[in-house]
This record gives sequence, structure tokens and C-alpha cells, in this order.
Amino acid sequence: MKSAGKDHLLVDGYNVMNAWPELAALQDNLEHARDRLVDILAHYGAFMDYQVVVVFDAHFVAGGQMHRQIAQGITVIFTEEGSTADSCIEKLAYDLVRRGEAVYVATSDGAEQMLVLGVGAYRISARELLKDVKRVNKVIRDRFADSAHHRRRHELENRLDGDVARRLNELRRGR
Repeated sequence: MKSAGKDHLLVDGYNVMNAWPELAALQDNLEHARDRLVDILAHYGAFMDYQVVVVFDAHFVAGGQMHRQIAQGITVIFTEEGSTADSCIEKLAYDLVRRGEAVYVATSDGAEQMLVLGVGAYRISARELLKDVKRVNKVIRDRFADSAHHRRRHELENRLDGDVARRLNELRRGR
């Protein structure tokens, strides 16, 4: 019983952020780095037709409650105090695989990769995900460039026989 026919991509947010140079450089502004990751994954997920869930650890936040938010078509989860992104992802992967869903988990944590493989999900390292995101962005750019190339003006004068164009031009000038 698949939901809307989409595969699921579960992402260990901080693990991926630390592995991607562009986002690691933003570590002094964690909120901006998280927003950038969500934005990148929203575009990637839309192109790949994935239901994306990004999970961030909040287990060191005193009194923190687990909360979810939908941003740009993807689900963002902040774990509760005492809970890790790994444990949240493991539970999500287990539940989705048991429902017959295809699940991909993006993390470079070796232990986490083994656990998700054990429940029947596929693992993607942070580096592999970055490589695929770049590939998708190139495909999108190439398609946009091609479609922009084909949208040049198609003026009537350029598609008419020379005599017809000349006669219409004379009519337009009142001759």
C-alpha cells in the first residue's frame, strides 16, 4: 500500500549538513544552514518525486518536545529531548518498510546505515546524496536552457513566403 506512489527519502539533517562543504561553511548560522538544506532537498525531492523527511537532533535541548513542520513540501522533524535523529529515522524507516514503502535513508553514520539496511531500507551516504543533487541540478539547468532556446520569437514574417510577406507589408503601409 504505497502512499501516492512516492518513495520516501529520510535525511539525517545534521549529518548531511556536516558532510556538505557548502553547508558546513554555514555552521556559525545553524538556522540558515538548516533552511538551505531544506530548500535544496525540497527541489531535489520534487524532481525525484520523493516524500522527503529531514530529521534534526534536538536531544540536548532541555525540555524540547518533538515537533514536525511542513516546509516547501517536505517534512522537517526536530526530535525531543533525549531522542536522537538516528532513533527517529530508524523508527520511521521500520514503519514505512513494513507498510511496503520504498525508503532511502541519507546518512554517513556507518552504524545507522547498517541498522536501516537491516530493516529493509536503502542507504545513501551524504556524499552520494550531494553527488545526485548536483546531477539533478545539472539536468534541470540543461532542460531549462534547452526550453529557453526553443522559446525564441517566432514572428510571422519569418515564416511566410517572400512574396506573401512583401504583400502584407505593403498592405500594412497602405499601398
